[in-house]
Amino acid sequence: MDLSLIVSNILNPPILFFFLGMTAVFVKSDLEIPPPVPKLLSLYLLFAIGFKGGVELIKSGLNQEVILTLAAAMMMACVVPIYTFFILKWKLDTYDAAAIAATYGSISAVTFITAGAFLSELGIQYDGYMVAALALMESPAIIVGLILVSIFTADEKREFAWSEVLQEAFLNSSVFLLVGSLLIGVLTGERGWHVLEPFAQGLFYGILTFFLLDMGLVAARRIKDLQKTGVFLILFAILIPILNAGIGLAIAKFIGMPPGNSLLFAVLCASASYIAVPAAMRMTVPEANPSLYVSTALAVTFPFNIIVGIPLYLYGINLFWR
Repeated sequence: MDLSLIVSNILNPPILFFFLGMTAVFVKSDLEIPPPVPKLLSLYLLFAIGFKGGVELIKSGLNQEVILTLAAAMMMACVVPIYTFFILKWKLDTYDAAAIAATYGSISAVTFITAGAFLSELGIQYDGYMVAALALMESPAIIVGLILVSIFTADEKREFAWSEVLQEAFLNSSVFLLVGSLLIGVLTGERGWHVLEPFAQGLFYGILTFFLLDMGLVAARRIKDLQKTGVFLILFAILIPILNAGIGLAIAKFIGMPPGNSLLFAVLCASASYIAVPAAMRMTVPEANPSLYVSTALAVTFPFNIIVGIPLYLYGINLFWR
């Protein structure tokens, strides 16, 4: 593998600020970002990427490539939780296995945004409709995870308030804002982009950098929870993203996605949710241990993907797309 890709990625300001946040925790600095601020930053990032994606989607139109890509995204969001559930069942009970499987079947919007920034830094083009794939992949894994719990604990007569589950899956703040921004971008097109570009584009990298500083603080604090997960889950949190990305790249090659889109699709397949799915699992599967599915996604998979995974997946694309 070309180590220059990893070095180039690490030397991006957002990634360096992620390391700065982790370092602050390790050296016991009192650096802290007030709780409302990260939420505001995440909402901005979702708005900006959704709106820009909508503008780009209306440019490209709904052609065969777009339809195949979105169908593949939905398929992966449904299939990944199933096979990861059975892998996890070797060591974990049904509740923990289903919660972690749902976490890894869903996506991390910040990982996707970081990969987009990485592509922009390298001058590699990608299509805005990939944001629609991002929006479609967040919720199905929650539903599949709950179905798995329902099937494998049938003797316990569990009942879910499906109306609440569906509302949490499809109307949580991140999904709602992302899809809403995407639709507004489609409706307003270039005219809307001309109005909002200074806000949606000009501030984007600065806010992403500050958000990753906070993510570094949070991830470092979660590292202590890894003591509860054991070696099996740590290896799972590294190897499963690579497997999922490999499957994603094979699908991308089969469909004929260009390299930039292929990397974003691989990243979507490889990432794990640490916001939407944990919130849903806490509400619907209280028997599952949050320290397992949150710490693996946030303290292992997220740093692995943004530091090593993104360049690794791009290396695979450079290797097989020649």
